Amino acid sequence: MKGRNYATGFAALTVAAAVTGLWLTSPNPMDSTVLEGITPDAEAGRIAFAAAGCASCHVAPDSEASDSPVLAGGRSFSTAFGTFFAPNISPDPVQGIGSWSTLDVVNAVMRGVSPAGEHYYPAFPYSSYARAEVQDVANIAAYLMTLPASDTPSQPHDLSFPFNIRLSLGGWKLLFQNTDWIVSGELTEQQQRGRYLVEGLGHCGECHTARNALGGLDTGKWLGGAANPSGQGRIPNITPGALTWSAFDIAAYLETGFTPEFDSAGGEMAHVVRNMAQLPASDREAIAAYLKIVPAVE
Repeated sequence: MKGRNYATGFAALTVAAAVTGLWLTSPNPMDSTVLEGITPDAEAGRIAFAAAGCASCHVAPDSEASDSPVLAGGRSFSTAFGTFFAPNISPDPVQGIGSWSTLDVVNAVMRGVSPAGEHYYPAFPYSSYARAEVQDVANIAAYLMTLPASDTPSQPHDLSFPFNIRLSLGGWKLLFQNTDWIVSGELTEQQQRGRYLVEGLGHCGECHTARNALGGLDTGKWLGGAANPSGQGRIPNITPGALTWSAFDIAAYLETGFTPEFDSAGGEMAHVVRNMAQLPASDREAIAAYLKIVPAVE
């Protein structure tokens, strides 16, 4: 009898632990109250869209740069977990996001949750976008709906087991998704703006910071450089000491793509420069000011 009671108690604890685990790792979208007092602005969204680098991933491969990009998706991203494909985020109501509400876009970008209530994979950098302002994301949603529609279907990701189990992403979010600033302390207004762009909307750390075995950013080596997912070389360390450029040099590079040595940006950074060149000069100067105060990584 005592053994049966122990078995029953263990089973109850197991069920309780499973239920708790499912609750903790289930998608956690925001509700409509986050949009109270917010009026989406498509023109402001054009600038926020550039800062967020959306076109760099979601324009179809081999498409030419355009002031009115077709966000048909299809670009592939090879990782240790498998190959991800950027989805169609054009305003097409069937293959794209034309039927989405502003809240749907906000939850996708800032929480990594689809309109159907499923987790997105963190190849979509929502762990950085979580630090964005809801107003900026609502503005991006308004801008997206002004762009050309494409009826190109999104390609499914090609992932191996167990990475193809979306439910596990809830645990990943518990470990790595939060809204804490990585660089804290007394910052000037300009440095705070730069922090917002680098740590949040611009998600610079997603490329310039090394990752751990689970794919989370190693924030102890923030912006200290990382392996290039393509397997070709490394993404550079842009902390003080490794990056010896002046703040003026950094801001100029983000506008023109030319280094102080008259080299030019290539690869992924060429896309970043094209995006950053669309921002106000004050934003590029804010990014430079922030990069001068981040902790140095040897």
